[in-house]
Amino acid sequence: MSEIKNDLLLKALKGDEVSRPPVWMMRQAGRYLPDFMKLKARHSFFERVETPELATEITVMPVHQVGVDAAILFSDILVIPQALGVEVQMVPGKGPYLPTPIRTMEQVQAIPDVDVKDRLHYVYEAIDLTKASLANEVPLIGFAGSPWTILCYMVEGQGSKTFDKAKAFCYEQPEAAHLLLTKITHATIAYLKEKAAHGCNVLQLFDSWGGLLSPLDYETFSLHYIREMVDALHKTTPVIVFGKGCWFALEEMAKMPVSALGVDWTITPQMAREFTGFNVTLQGNFDPARLLSPIPDIQRLVKQMVDDFGKYKYIANLGHGILPNIPVDHAKAFVEAVKSYG
Repeated sequence: MSEIKNDLLLKALKGDEVSRPPVWMMRQAGRYLPDFMKLKARHSFFERVETPELATEITVMPVHQVGVDAAILFSDILVIPQALGVEVQMVPGKGPYLPTPIRTMEQVQAIPDVDVKDRLHYVYEAIDLTKASLANEVPLIGFAGSPWTILCYMVEGQGSKTFDKAKAFCYEQPEAAHLLLTKITHATIAYLKEKAAHGCNVLQLFDSWGGLLSPLDYETFSLHYIREMVDALHKTTPVIVFGKGCWFALEEMAKMPVSALGVDWTITPQMAREFTGFNVTLQGNFDPARLLSPIPDIQRLVKQMVDDFGKYKYIANLGHGILPNIPVDHAKAFVEAVKSYG
């Protein structure tokens, strides 16, 4: 693989010394960018995901328009249920909808062992095109949802604040739940290995709904499977694990061979460092809604954040995905504040 010109992210993941922390934003390829909205008006959600040329254009946009230090492939975590033969619709203004949710052991057993290479060929084509378009300017991040987070959608059938049906499924039918989690885990490992083979420099796991579980259930239904994934992937590609609301598990997460752990805005940098024994690269944790603040406030708060985390073993990011209503100049101010640090 050729040398990446801006390798700050890769250095931070290795724990090397850097002149300043790298910076990128979760969900940076998308909904707050005017050029993205123009594409959205012309193409449906899955049309954008499944058309390599469109996915590439969207992935590269924030690198040129906002100045981030890494690209993250425009895709969706729900391509995994689709690959497993479960229908996923994206309802405008409502989000994901799965018309046939998984609720029984029979349904879980009926999920076939699939060849993700074949089913998700459009993702790998998008990676190939994106790598060519980036021309080694910045690293490319590939991502997937954690098995627990994917189960949440497959069982609930739609987005939810509490995912009660998904939790009930796990507690009432633990055997079926673990079989489903195992199938998701194996498909996702194969998917991410292929992403790395096509040139993704870093892999990130999003455990968006991990924070809904108690610490005991988190270990049983989420972290156990994340561990299996990290073990399978870390030797060839740096892995970042981000569990939203999972500060209680940081100590356990830090024992995995991860290259970085993402943290949300509900924990102080000092606590996050203490929980992870001061030896893991951390990523985060600016409150996405804070990008609505006046630009001088953003600049001040970013400086405070980097001061508190320290510039080594640190990747500046948001504590969750960027919101659709963030002005582009505010997103740029966030990135510039990190770039001008020190």
